[in-house]
Amino acid sequence: MNGRILVGDHNGVYMIRFEGDVRVTLSGSFDHYLDAILKDEQLVSVLVDLSDAQAIDSTSLGVLAKLSIAVQQGRGKLPTLVCSAPDILRILHNMGFDDIFAIVDEGYQSEQNLAELPVATDLDEETLRTQVIEAHKTLMAMNQQNHDTFKDLVGALEEERRQQPPLANGAC
Repeated sequence: MNGRILVGDHNGVYMIRFEGDVRVTLSGSFDHYLDAILKDEQLVSVLVDLSDAQAIDSTSLGVLAKLSIAVQQGRGKLPTLVCSAPDILRILHNMGFDDIFAIVDEGYQSEQNLAELPVATDLDEETLRTQVIEAHKTLMAMNQQNHDTFKDLVGALEEERRQQPPLANGAC
């Protein structure tokens, strides 16, 4: 199943649901949505529902971590994350997500109508690379295990960025 992200809000309470196989291709759209959430002065809380997620890649997890850290810093509130899949829960706990989210692993049902977040199709390779690096640096800053896990990936992506020739003025 391809992945998708559904979103909605009501009176400053934001709901984000990941469904299917959520990969880096969705992180650009999610990162833009995250910026909108954080600019909302009416923001009260955030609930992330992974109940229907089959898989979630590290870039998407990094964007979720960025969301939680920013909400905590800006509003002093710990976002809630719902997940009942044992494999995903194990990853969340191993990566330290229980330090940055209130994790609920059972008994949650949402009937809220949510809209599908459109996939950002206008992201160029450099923008996407930058988002992947940023997401993984967020994960690395959470704990030493994440740092050790992702340092080689981030190093390789940063080296790849340095190897890219700069665009000439006026080039598309």
